[in-house]
Amino acid sequence: MLNTAEDRQEKIVGLLKKELFLDIGTLTKRFQISVATARRDLVELEEAGLLRRTHGGAVSVSQVSHDPANATRAVANKSEKRAIAEAAAAMIADGDVVLLDAGTTALEVAKLLIGRKGLTFITNGADILGELIRHDTPNVYAVGGEFAEINRSFRGPLAEHFIRQFSVDKLILNAASIDLGRGLIFTGSPVNASIQKAMIEVSSRTIVVADHSKFTKSSFSVTAKIEDVGAIVTDVGAKAIIDTGAERLRRKFVIAT
Repeated sequence: MLNTAEDRQEKIVGLLKKELFLDIGTLTKRFQISVATARRDLVELEEAGLLRRTHGGAVSVSQVSHDPANATRAVANKSEKRAIAEAAAAMIADGDVVLLDAGTTALEVAKLLIGRKGLTFITNGADILGELIRHDTPNVYAVGGEFAEINRSFRGPLAEHFIRQFSVDKLILNAASIDLGRGLIFTGSPVNASIQKAMIEVSSRTIVVADHSKFTKSSFSVTAKIEDVGAIVTDVGAKAIIDTGAERLRRKFVIAT
């Protein structure tokens, strides 16, 4: 048992650097403290900006004010992204109009949809567009606008205007972070949030693709409420956090295996 609250809280922060989620029960057993003491520790650490409390525990948190470089995201959690892409692709029906948001996980979905019967593709992602063209995919619409190298996307007012000309069956949407406690989906900047909101507006069903790392970050701009999207596809690494959420939110999640 640690002697002081300061020592204990330092250890909690250290554990959260290794774990996605720590629940109250784990804290009371590990440190031999009461539930009230564990909760007080989490409140104080949240006030210090060192974690984010959730129902039944806490997650580590880091602020994301902008998207990481595309090259960095492309090599992160590759196997998890592939599993997520397979689950998301299974939600697409032959003949659908599919809008693909720029991003590495959406790119994996696109690769799996190439060759499917009667699909129409719309995308603001340069890498996704390149993949579709490389395979001579028919029925492809490229979103124009200002090119952003950071995530290799086209965005801005021209892109939003273009997107609003369509009626879309399924949207594959990327997320910079997901806050289950507040029930919100985030992206790294207001300009990204603006185009993602336009995408949601024209789509009958929004399918968010996000690996487990997105649940331990806090981002700058809100894209949507969790309850307002059709589904969020993630990997098994996020299950412990998802299980702490309200039932109405848990129903939105699909765990890819």
